[in-house]
Amino acid sequence: MTGFGRAEGVVSDRKVTVEVRSLNSKQLDLFLKLPSAMKDRENEVRQRMGEQILRGKVEVVVTTEGMQVTKRTSFDMALVQAYYTELRSIRDQVDPAAATDLFAHVLRLPDVTSTSSERTTDEEWSAVLNLIDEALKGFNAFRSAEGGRLFTEIDARVNTIGRLLNEVQAADQGRADRTRERLHAKLTDLGAKVDQDRFEQELIFYLEKMDMTEEMVRLRSHCTYFLETMGGSEAQGRKLGFIAQEMGREINTLGSKANDAAIQQVVVMMKDELEKVKEQVLNVL
Repeated sequence: MTGFGRAEGVVSDRKVTVEVRSLNSKQLDLFLKLPSAMKDRENEVRQRMGEQILRGKVEVVVTTEGMQVTKRTSFDMALVQAYYTELRSIRDQVDPAAATDLFAHVLRLPDVTSTSSERTTDEEWSAVLNLIDEALKGFNAFRSAEGGRLFTEIDARVNTIGRLLNEVQAADQGRADRTRERLHAKLTDLGAKVDQDRFEQELIFYLEKMDMTEEMVRLRSHCTYFLETMGGSEAQGRKLGFIAQEMGREINTLGSKANDAAIQQVVVMMKDELEKVKEQVLNVL
């Protein structure tokens, strides 16, 4: 499900902005972008997001303005002195008159200096977490509003499938008689002589294969179950997807059994509605 949430605040004279946005995905795919001073807090943010966001390709971006990460450079004085003493001893032995900036050479040698970045304090991080929670609150409100719109649309389309199923049931009335008359007319046109008892036996077998009662009952049951599940309080996106698949199987079987142009036209409309339902179900948590 798509969503967006944003929060801004001032933390230690720095403007901190948190943005949370998501696109559709079957599972949770989380991408984090934090300032370098907060990198060591990444696992905590991931855990926080995982507890509140179930599905979606989610991007969480925390940015700061006026926050130049302070880098502190320290020198290993004992090592600097040891390097310098050794280099001076080498110069004195090789060429005491050589004009060489030994100190500059020493500073380029390994392990002489070390640089560390200033970390976010616990107090500052607590304030950042409050901003993350505020952005999440807006993000969830956005998703809830979108969920309300999705509920209305999906509910209408599933009910449309139910109404179309009523049309199929109405068209199915008398279909067996029409089929019998059509076969009789065809045999008469061919001038074929058939045993009437054998004809009735074959016709019964044929009509049983064409019977759509079970499929219509199951499809109506699936539609009812879909709406009941959608009205539940828990996240049911995957379950709704499975129910929609079962609805599709029954609709396809109705189309293959129909052998009737009017019914098949209605089945095509049902398939169209179901495809739109499936598309929207991907947005449901």
